[in-house]
Amino acid sequence: MPRAIQISAFGGPEVLQCVDLPVGEPGPGQVRIRHHACGLNFIDVYQRTGLYQNPLPLVLGMEGAGIVEAVGEGVAHLQAGDRVAYAAGTPGAYSEVRVMPATQVVQLPDGIDFETGAAMMLKGLTAQYLLRKTLPVEGLQPGDWVLFHAAAGGVGLIACQWAKALGLRLIGTAGGPAKCQLALQHGAAAMIDYTREDFVARVKDITGGRGVKVVYDSVGRDTFDGSLACLRPFGLLACFGNSSGPVPPFAIGTLAAKGSLYLTRATLFTHIATRERTQEMADELFDVVASGEVKIRIDQRYALEDVAEAHRALEARRTTGSTVLLP
Repeated sequence: MPRAIQISAFGGPEVLQCVDLPVGEPGPGQVRIRHHACGLNFIDVYQRTGLYQNPLPLVLGMEGAGIVEAVGEGVAHLQAGDRVAYAAGTPGAYSEVRVMPATQVVQLPDGIDFETGAAMMLKGLTAQYLLRKTLPVEGLQPGDWVLFHAAAGGVGLIACQWAKALGLRLIGTAGGPAKCQLALQHGAAAMIDYTREDFVARVKDITGGRGVKVVYDSVGRDTFDGSLACLRPFGLLACFGNSSGPVPPFAIGTLAAKGSLYLTRATLFTHIATRERTQEMADELFDVVASGEVKIRIDQRYALEDVAEAHRALEARRTTGSTVLLP
């Protein structure tokens, strides 16, 4: 039987278990995929710890690439033998083979290998909906400053390059000079080492005291107040993760006091709820990758059975770029 990484209780990396699980035939609207690579993302940690709860036992993983083995009734855009990749709303990617809904599965262009496909879908589509769809009320124009936390991570390095291609000036934060240099090499206009610098003060210095139109924040609790302080009037704080923990309740009047600010808690899976929207976003992602404007950097590779080690590295912020698991 195919192997998969399953949890039977919420907890630390030690709850990740390699098990043999049967995989049946795809039902209506489903496909069966044999993975060649699977992506690692912080949402996997949230699900492992129970911050985002799912029924147990649970096979983790939201992103993968491989070959379609079979398609169920009603699936018209895929067939057996297709090279595919996906970011899915349902976990299950940490496996050799899975059956899943076909809605978020798209054909992978021939010029993109499986590892790149597995590393780019969730993170690349996240960068796409942030920079292209999650915009301040005044919009974004070439030359505008934006702030992006965790700029040396998988989503961050894609966002650095994509923002530059759009003519935006991205200020990034990262921990340590090496990570800051990495983000600069990928198109960030300026970087702030949050282990040594006050990012609020530095943002004000960089922008001549005006602040930024939008902050993209996947860190959560540790950066929330500072992110609000970096915004100019009518600015947008787009929270899309909470790697440092969830943001505690706050007084909504704070948004008025700081300049009629806007706040959203965005998620990729709202954007890819339909096959048409998923395909549209994936096409734009594939285009910027094929053009060379965005390069997908894979800095860590782990065997599927070594997933606990991969989770420890991710949580300790020892990773840069993307990480893939190889079944």
